[in-house]
Amino acid sequence: MIEQMKKVSVVLLNKEKEEALKALRKIGLVHLSKIEGSSEKLNAFKEYTANAIVSESILGEIKLDKKAKKNKVVLEDSKVVELCRQVVQKSERKKQLLEEISADTTELDRFEDWGSVSLEDLDFLKEKGIQIAMYEIAAEKYNQIDQEIETILVNNDKKSVRFLIVGYESRPEKLLPEAFEVPLPRMSTTALENEIKKDAAEIKEIERFYVENAKYVPAITAFRKNLESDIEFENVNAGMEHEQLGKENDLAWITGYVPTRDLEKFKKACAENEWAVAAADPEDEDTEVPTKLRNNKFVSLIYPLTDFLGTVPGYHEYDISGWFLLFFTIFFGMIFGDGGYGLLVAAFTIIMMLKSIFTRKPVSPMLGLVLLVSLATVVWGMVTCTWFGISAEHLPDWLVNLSVPQFSSAFEKNLDGTDRIWNVPWINDPSVGLTKNQFQQIFCFSLALVQLSIAHIKSGIRNLKEKKGLKVLGDLGSIMQLVGMFWIVLAMVVNSQVFKMLGNIGAVPVGKIEISLIALGFAMSFVFANYEGSIGKSVLESCKNIISVVLGIVNVFSDIVSYIRLWAVGLAGAAISGTVNQLASGIANNPEVGSIIAHALIFVAVIALLLFGHGLNMILNVLSVIVHGVRLNTLEFCTHIGMSWSGVKYSPFKDV
Repeated sequence: MIEQMKKVSVVLLNKEKEEALKALRKIGLVHLSKIEGSSEKLNAFKEYTANAIVSESILGEIKLDKKAKKNKVVLEDSKVVELCRQVVQKSERKKQLLEEISADTTELDRFEDWGSVSLEDLDFLKEKGIQIAMYEIAAEKYNQIDQEIETILVNNDKKSVRFLIVGYESRPEKLLPEAFEVPLPRMSTTALENEIKKDAAEIKEIERFYVENAKYVPAITAFRKNLESDIEFENVNAGMEHEQLGKENDLAWITGYVPTRDLEKFKKACAENEWAVAAADPEDEDTEVPTKLRNNKFVSLIYPLTDFLGTVPGYHEYDISGWFLLFFTIFFGMIFGDGGYGLLVAAFTIIMMLKSIFTRKPVSPMLGLVLLVSLATVVWGMVTCTWFGISAEHLPDWLVNLSVPQFSSAFEKNLDGTDRIWNVPWINDPSVGLTKNQFQQIFCFSLALVQLSIAHIKSGIRNLKEKKGLKVLGDLGSIMQLVGMFWIVLAMVVNSQVFKMLGNIGAVPVGKIEISLIALGFAMSFVFANYEGSIGKSVLESCKNIISVVLGIVNVFSDIVSYIRLWAVGLAGAAISGTVNQLASGIANNPEVGSIIAHALIFVAVIALLLFGHGLNMILNVLSVIVHGVRLNTLEFCTHIGMSWSGVKYSPFKDV
């Protein structure tokens, strides 16, 4: 559930605000409204942080030996500040040197075919009245240069001729247009080479400085983390509103939010510090109200995932933690799919949990979530008879018998190799029925119907609590559309003979029922979805958005169909694991191998292939869960419930 918040305002003496903020931080209950302070001290803290981040990045790239890693060097804050300043300064200098080397190298490359060029010699000749200019021309054009122009051949190759023209202050008029003048270098080529060597030597000195100080990275990291608290404090201190009368009793005040259940405790602390405090319920216009979730330990298992995703429900939205955990667990099991994989992950997780317990360290909440979803994978593998991609005929009978026949790969084929067809109650024709894959598809679409219906049920319950009774009819209309569209999806995607879109099943006119549900549900949504006290205004609002409202029917269809990804991704994972096993089996059963050494090498190759193939498949499955399993909860489900994840996580002002 989302805890109720109270908006509080604290008033105190301006001259005591710094001490008051320290006391407020010790209380650790109030989430402060956004404040943008400005002071020299705050700017200095921000500069220190920026320098520390750059220093961590640069020095962190240097690999230290094991001994240096174990020896954590302590460094005073003032020395850390100076070290970071030097690292940043040297980083900027190194960047400048690299740019200079690049420019000088480019300049040298330009004169690579000319050899050594001395500006001093050219200036000396110029002082003696001898003007020299450098030119290049195509090899076949050089002999066509007017004989009156005095030239000196420097060198040539198959394409170009490099030559000097003597005695002209500007380009000779009779010179062929194909000849182009080569601009002189900014300094002699020998000087350029010396500059490059000098810059390279300075870069080596900088890199040596980095290596010598890489051992201080942990100290820099600790310093930066401590700065975060200092920046937060100084930002509030500098940005806190106050009177500017210049009197002894000038007041200062601050606003924030406190959980309702902690309000009395907060008031008592304010009284002890002689602060004035006022509290009120947040208004609808308050957009900064933080969200604090409070659930039991089991539901809280989902928090590591939502924290990783950075998803926080708005204060006026819904807490779907329980539903998120339930469906994510199911989705994970179906996408990961393989019971053998689930057992491996569960075993590894239990070992990590026991290690934490034996070392008296707190067990990471993430381990609890991983254990839960891995057990869900084991259950799904048991249902479908999927264990490390091994074909059912090679599995023990007791493991096969644990599976559900309609979902199991062990009962997927008949003895003649054809797909096994399972009859359904309302079809008498034995040739018409459903296969294993179709049963799994039905399960996916059923999950869609259940989850999306829950979204509208939760929305309807809130509307009832907020006394918007007629708006509940809009939610009911959406559920009717889901039910009708569910049957259409089954008919179009799964089996049109079993799930007739038009016609009767026995005496039941399913086609008429499903179309009627969609039509009536659309009408109810159109009229009541935007109800805020006036049916006319609700209809008018729907008319304003008529295109999106009409497309909403298509969205219902696509949202249900979207859940087929659970079956498709799981099927792809099973295919990969089966292929890996086939490749390994082909190598292991090579009849041409006879020597013991060859058998040993093949054994090693098979094990390596199995570890690599199944390991890669598990990694791909994890990525698929993140992409698809999370998406169905945060997009399809939340779109139907009306959530935008616009919340701000409750983060009280407190000591770190």
